[in-house]
Amino acid sequence: MWCCKCNIETNENACPVCGEETVTDIPAGIYWCKQCKIPIVQMINQADKGICPICGEMTKYLTTDLRPVFPEERLLLEILLDKKPNEFVKSSVWAVNSRYYIDGKSISIPSSLFQSADTDTIARKLKEYDSANTYEYFNENMKTFIEANRNRVNYLKDESFDFVRKTASRFDEESLVISFSGGKDSTVTADLVTKALSNPSIVHIFGNTTLEFPFTVAYAERYRENHPQAIFLFAKNDEQVFMDVCKDIGPPARMMRWCCSMFKTGPITRVLNSLYRNQQILTFYGIRKFESVSRSKYNRVEDDAESVKIQQQTVASPIFFWKDIDIWLYMLAENVDFNEAYRLGYDRVGCWCCPNNNQRVQFLSRIYMPVQSKKWRDFLIGFAKKIGKEDAEIYVDTGKWKARQGGNGLAAAGDVKIKFTNCTTEDHAKIYRLVRPFDDQLIGMFTPFGRVAPELGKKLLHEVLVLDARTSVPILSIQPFSQDGYEYAVKVRTMNVQDHDDLQRMVGYQIRKFNACRKCLKCESICRAGAISISSDNYYIDSDKCVHCKMCMTAKYIDGGCTMDKYLRTK
Repeated sequence: MWCCKCNIETNENACPVCGEETVTDIPAGIYWCKQCKIPIVQMINQADKGICPICGEMTKYLTTDLRPVFPEERLLLEILLDKKPNEFVKSSVWAVNSRYYIDGKSISIPSSLFQSADTDTIARKLKEYDSANTYEYFNENMKTFIEANRNRVNYLKDESFDFVRKTASRFDEESLVISFSGGKDSTVTADLVTKALSNPSIVHIFGNTTLEFPFTVAYAERYRENHPQAIFLFAKNDEQVFMDVCKDIGPPARMMRWCCSMFKTGPITRVLNSLYRNQQILTFYGIRKFESVSRSKYNRVEDDAESVKIQQQTVASPIFFWKDIDIWLYMLAENVDFNEAYRLGYDRVGCWCCPNNNQRVQFLSRIYMPVQSKKWRDFLIGFAKKIGKEDAEIYVDTGKWKARQGGNGLAAAGDVKIKFTNCTTEDHAKIYRLVRPFDDQLIGMFTPFGRVAPELGKKLLHEVLVLDARTSVPILSIQPFSQDGYEYAVKVRTMNVQDHDDLQRMVGYQIRKFNACRKCLKCESICRAGAISISSDNYYIDSDKCVHCKMCMTAKYIDGGCTMDKYLRTK
């Protein structure tokens, strides 16, 4: 075990010095052997650290992480640097982000070059020189790389296999799921779990966001063909069109990735609900702590309601402590098939138009996906003009659209504003503005509060009462209402409770859902009981399944009671 804070090894689960939780991973650095021209992953407590296991020569510390540069990307690099085609063909080329290492020497490519590069010319040259490109020297390099790091491969396999078996032992075999994205991390996770459990029939769920790279969809199909015993299921939102949603509420941004719940988490939730109903399952994810600051805060096994996106699952991450170079070392050593996009230079393959993509990824997509890239850029420029950006092209090309927050300039922004007036004739009653007529869907949104009892309300007023789930005492009165200034309205009165303001706050959340719901499917994902179902024209809560936990209208789990509040809120 290792304490990352004190940088010491221990046999205890808690550090004897600082008391912090220890991890099974031992921090490692990447060293370069000048003689063999390969990187070597060496753990800091390694007895022979600094010595190449192949030639015995001393190595030199290089960096914290690396990935191999395949011949396709190497050729692209030569074109970018105005080198002769195949000038680096015999070299050992590696990279981390936009920094390349050619035989151990560092070259950094500025993002401005990726932004300004003539991708049409580059694409033509890549096609022209492709036939002369070769894998001969690259393959020899990789054989040496694997041989030099054999101990690291064995350590990674032993530790992760042990983790998978121990974690899976707490669940029934039929409750195990692999989340498969088509990226390198989920590919390795799937391989590890299948081998560790000696079970080729585990359920795999591929969330097709409809925004996948063409290479990713092709790889998912290939993976499915190569693993015929696996239960391989596709999760896809067929009810929404990404570009239509963008026109309505704006494109996703770094802090406003509505696309994740609408096109990934939500559809996956539906598949899980159809398979397991409200049964708790264990899902193996390809999450790594080194990927981002947010992921570094995760636990290797996570079931906390605030951290897990789909409430019915416990999430386990076998590769949580792995680095990029570990992923590639494992795949190359174990001869694991992978997504072709990585050969072209992509270092991660999520959605091709993701706001988290950097300039280098956008540059690659302009080369390999020119039609889609142009269409997306044209849309972004049109959107920028729509919301009042004067230099729309600069706003888009410099990536400022990715930092967009809220619904400024959008008509849809008005839907998330909770507008109400206090009733002058009744205490604890508010009259809320609705954007459409009062209907059964609105009444159904009050199911989480308790038992909806229309038969107990005043018939002439079309009143509906809601009874406390435990005591059967009326706590809410709901009725359609006419109010000056509101085309449609509803009056909601709270009763027989100690905190009327707290109850009205949650009422406001449900009113916001009714007015602003864009069918993002977040509510489906957060409901452990599987009581919420959302279709293209209806938001339905099954009263027989609802356990009245109120998670779906608690700001701790859904800020503002509806995710659209975050995406459309204005200053």
